[in-house]
Amino acid sequence: MTEWLEGVGYDWIKAGHVIFVIFWMAGLFMLPRYLAYHSETAIGSAESEVWKAREARILRVILTPAMVLAWAFAILMLIGRPELLQGAGWLHAKIALVLGLSGFHGFLAGQVRKFRNDKGIRNTRTWRMLNEIPSFAAIVIVILVVVKPF
Repeated sequence: MTEWLEGVGYDWIKAGHVIFVIFWMAGLFMLPRYLAYHSETAIGSAESEVWKAREARILRVILTPAMVLAWAFAILMLIGRPELLQGAGWLHAKIALVLGLSGFHGFLAGQVRKFRNDKGIRNTRTWRMLNEIPSFAAIVIVILVVVKPF
């Protein structure tokens, strides 16, 4: 198995990683916007209930599975090429940012649970600002991966 990961399989694993990172990022871009729109609705309204269903669905169908698979493929890449961790400051910085995005994902999941109970952050401006976190992280991560500045 390790031989396959070190050889031709590595490119397939990397492709899977990129695919699921794209799905995960799409969800991270969408869910805070959903929560911003939801925060503008009246608690207990029919519209609020529709947003609750949308938020739960995007978290369950896109966000969480994509994050788990992106991490799984990343770990497989490191199993196939453990030397990537040696002397690669850019990779350590990327991993730190991805850990931060994973924490942000957890924060969003917690907010979805709170909104389900008619709680959570109900300030649209806050959600619009939080919506920029994945954008900033994506920019920095792509620069780290492509340019490898250190």
